[in-house]
Amino acid sequence: MVHLTKVDTLAITGMTCANCSGRVEKELIAQKGVKHATVNLATERATVEYDTRTTDLEKLITSIETIGYGAIRYDDAHKKEIEKEKAETISKMKQDLIISTLLSLPMVIGMILMMLGFDNPIVRFLHQPWVQLLLATPVQFWIGARFYKGAYHAIKTKAPNMDVLVAMGTTSAYLLSVYNGFFNSHSHDLYFESSAVIITLILLGKYLEHQAKNKTSGAIKQLMALQAKIATVIRDGEPRIITIEEVVLEDHVLVRPGEQIPVDGEIIAGKTTIDESMLTGESLPVEKKISDNVYGGTINTNGTITIKATQIGSETALSRIIKMVEEAQGSKAPIQAIADKISAIFVPIVLVLALATLVISGVILGDWETALIHSVSVLVIACPCALGLATPTAIMVGTGLGAKNGILIKGGEALERASKIDAIVIDKTGTLTKGKPSVTDFQMISSNYSEAEALSILLSLERLSEHPLAKAIVSYASDSGLIKDKEVTHFEALVGAGIKGSVDGTDYFVGTRRLLQTKNIPLTIADFTINELEKMGKTVMYLANDTEVLGLIAVADELKESSAEAIRALTKQQITVYMLTGDNRHTANYIGMKAGLEASHILAEVLPEDKAAYVKKLQESGNFVGMVGDGINDAPALALADVGIAMGTGTDIAMETADVTLMTGDLMHLSKMTTLSHLTMVKIKQNLFWAFVYNTIGIPFAALGLLNPIVAGGAMAFSSVSVLLNSLSLNRKKL
Repeated sequence: MVHLTKVDTLAITGMTCANCSGRVEKELIAQKGVKHATVNLATERATVEYDTRTTDLEKLITSIETIGYGAIRYDDAHKKEIEKEKAETISKMKQDLIISTLLSLPMVIGMILMMLGFDNPIVRFLHQPWVQLLLATPVQFWIGARFYKGAYHAIKTKAPNMDVLVAMGTTSAYLLSVYNGFFNSHSHDLYFESSAVIITLILLGKYLEHQAKNKTSGAIKQLMALQAKIATVIRDGEPRIITIEEVVLEDHVLVRPGEQIPVDGEIIAGKTTIDESMLTGESLPVEKKISDNVYGGTINTNGTITIKATQIGSETALSRIIKMVEEAQGSKAPIQAIADKISAIFVPIVLVLALATLVISGVILGDWETALIHSVSVLVIACPCALGLATPTAIMVGTGLGAKNGILIKGGEALERASKIDAIVIDKTGTLTKGKPSVTDFQMISSNYSEAEALSILLSLERLSEHPLAKAIVSYASDSGLIKDKEVTHFEALVGAGIKGSVDGTDYFVGTRRLLQTKNIPLTIADFTINELEKMGKTVMYLANDTEVLGLIAVADELKESSAEAIRALTKQQITVYMLTGDNRHTANYIGMKAGLEASHILAEVLPEDKAAYVKKLQESGNFVGMVGDGINDAPALALADVGIAMGTGTDIAMETADVTLMTGDLMHLSKMTTLSHLTMVKIKQNLFWAFVYNTIGIPFAALGLLNPIVAGGAMAFSSVSVLLNSLSLNRKKL
């Protein structure tokens, strides 16, 4: 099958503010064949979906380059190149910042000394117009060239951005200083230090912003660091150390104690315990034996094992998690649309306000020089950088924190929707319960057999059964002591009733009460005992021969240790929990009530399609619904829910279909997910509030002349950094 639609990610260079990312996004969407495009300022990446029959990636890259930005495909082949270019950019920025600081410092020192009343040859020298011109010019036109270049492309594409404001503001201050210093006999006020220091402060802000951005993607870097570089494979009967890229499917890989498991695989020799905390967020090691699955990046803690490689390269669970987190961090939350709309019109409005400030101040004060400085302050303080970073930086940190805690969130939209959940529908088996039936009771009834004899017969018969409960009985009987298998002849599965087989010439049965009745075998145990077991949600079976019942076996899928605590935590968050199950009413009520659910919130004997109908019913009642299931059997309900949440290891289809994947079966991760979504949304709202307030308050102060251009430049530069630091503070939160 040929795929006509393709999704690619591009790394974008040259973006400085929200208007830049909006301009690139608008340009991509305008291209023929592009169905959808999203540009993220914080990650400096664009995700674009396009029709391969109409356009290709090279055309899209060219379209971005024509409006003054750089673009390169973001994939494994180019990641090193992108990281190298990013490192060079930061290095160049640091170098420019140092030069700009050294050139600006003498002017600042001279200004401070004059304000303090010092009057000596050094101060007078530092205030010479030609000295300040020599110091300020390299800062303005060499270090500040990036702003002119950005402004040129912004004006050319009719999308004014931060560069336009900075270039206009600093150039105005610089040219006024040239005029006053060399051509105006009435005023000798110089503003060279203002233009130079504004550029220096903005560079400092951008440098700190880049450093902080690197920290917001720290979760990705930590996950990438977990990827093994080498593996020990068995080739020609001998262990050989090779690079991870050389491992092929079905290679036998040797993993010694303390080593990192290089690829996903199945244990074919040995047993051990493995630290899977990087995948699940759980600190306790997990016991592993032959036939168990292991995952690349996890740590083998004690035993030597040999695994058969089942997933390699980009198909391993860790690689897929990294890709999923990268995509999530590059996505947008619906709340960001507010910031995008404001940013699109903000710079043109600021330009009008700066012009109005110039005209009104000039007319009222009769001092056009002062009016121009007020106008410069307006231009400089109004750069909407913080606005563009408010949402994506919080999403980057939030999704990264989720990944470190075993919570994979598909993107900003899912993260925002999760914060609105007020009702959660939970499947019983494998979600509230362990999903693995186990024997809870074994009671001897006949005095003619010892318990060991009865268990030996039970084990021998059940080993031949394919019934789902047989595995639980075999496990129980095997763990009960030195039980030996007996030879079974004439084995027969009795459909809907149980099994039959001969041991040492005697016929034995394992099955339901109905089986005993059909064989006329008397049940010499009180109905009260049986009813009590069934009320507790247990399936009761019997071991019998032709004449009597030897013993009673009760099997149940037990509640997970953390389920009741998780339900309490969700209830505290004002989230109503409903349990839907296909099991009978007795089992459903017992498990539900034990988990702490209200009787009216427990629904039994529900078919998969009925689960979806119930989700819809809750939505129609005004609830915002999260559905928790295994991602396969509950697919209709997961798809219909406002937020689909899959539980498991993240290695199956759930990872692709659900909005959120909880990497462990511990239901407490559900409470952690809702907590994380609320915390992230709080950070986004705080960021947006301060970004809006900063500009709303700052512009009037600047227009009224209450903000010096240098103070305005410093405030603007550090507003972005403050937003980033606020987002990064999410990492200190405990879920």
